[in-house]
Amino acid sequence: MDNSTTTNHPETGQATEQARETMQKAANTAATYGSRAADHYVKEPAQDLFSLAKSYAKDHPDVAACWAFAFGVVVGWKIKP
Repeated sequence: MDNSTTTNHPETGQATEQARETMQKAANTAATYGSRAADHYVKEPAQDLFSLAKSYAKDHPDVAACWAFAFGVVVGWKIKP
């Protein structure tokens, strides 16, 4: 039986700790970039869509009211018990 993989060396503990710290830094960096990407690609287009809908509703209130009523009917119909 080969015990070379189970022996405990001080260098292995240091290497393991360095690997853990490196992976933690990489995970934090990935989380930061992911958060920034989510803000840019999800939040900003959603705000743009809402601002477009608001400006359309100001220009064409009758059409916007009809769409809102139709949306409400469909949603109400789907969630009724």
